[in-house]
Amino acid sequence: MAFIVFTDLDGTLLNSEDYRYEAALPVLQELKNRKIPVIPVTSKTRAEVELLRRQIGLNDPFIVENGSGVFVARGDDRFEVSDTDTWEGYHLKRFGLTYSEARQQLAKVATRLGEELRGLGDLSLDEVGEFTGLFGEDAERAKARDFTEPFVTPKDLYPKTLEEAVATVGCRVVVGDRFSHLIGKNAGKGKAVRWLIDRFRHDTEELVTVGLGNSPNDLELLETVDRAIVVPDMLGRPHPQLSDRGWEVAPSHGCQGWANAVTSIFE
Repeated sequence: MAFIVFTDLDGTLLNSEDYRYEAALPVLQELKNRKIPVIPVTSKTRAEVELLRRQIGLNDPFIVENGSGVFVARGDDRFEVSDTDTWEGYHLKRFGLTYSEARQQLAKVATRLGEELRGLGDLSLDEVGEFTGLFGEDAERAKARDFTEPFVTPKDLYPKTLEEAVATVGCRVVVGDRFSHLIGKNAGKGKAVRWLIDRFRHDTEELVTVGLGNSPNDLELLETVDRAIVVPDMLGRPHPQLSDRGWEVAPSHGCQGWANAVTSIFE
C-alpha cells in the first residue's frame, strides 16, 4: 500500500496565529523516512513555499496559488511529468493564467463592477504588511506571483456579485475576508491534486491519499482525497462549511493537531 499526504499550510500544517510548525517536524521526518510524499497545497506563492520547504526539509512536489501550478523537482522520478514545462529547475504543470493575464482580467472585472479593485501588485510592501502581517522579504515573497492576483475584497459587494463579474471574463474567484484571489477557470486545488495522484508511480495495487485543510478554500482538496481531515480553529471548532461532511476532525488546531491526526493514521 502506498500513501500520499496533501496538506494546506496556514491554519493546518502551520499555526494560524504565529505560523509555527515545530510540533509537526518529528512526524514529517517519519513520513520522509517511510518515503511518503507530503505535498503542500496552498494559496501561497512558489517563493513562499520554497522557503518553507527548506526550513522543514521537504523535497516533494508542491501546489501553489490555489491550484494554479504544480512544481515537481527535476530528477524526481516518482511522478510522470511528460506533459509539463521546464521552469527554473522544476517540471511545471500550469493550470492557471500567467500573472500578467491575471492582472489584465482583474482590471476588466473592476471596470464591469465600477469598483476600484486593489490587487497585490498595486500595494506597497508596507501596505501588504498592514493587511497580512508580512513585512520585508516575507512581503516580497507574497507579491512574487506567477499565476494569480489576490485583491482586497470589496466590503460593499455580495460574494455572488463578485463571482458573477469574474465569471464574465472567463475566470474564477476565491472570495476571502481580507483578500480574494482571481484565478484561471481551469485552475483549482482539486484539479491539481488529481493531476498529481494520477501521475504518482507506485508498485502496489492500492494507493491511499490523505488530505488536511481548515477552510472552505480547501473543499476541493478534501473532496478529492480518500481520507479527509479537517483541522479545527483554536477553540477546537471545525469551520462551519467543513463540519457537516462526515470528515475526520483533528484533535487540536494548527501544527499540533496536524501531527496528532497524521500520526493516528500511520499507527
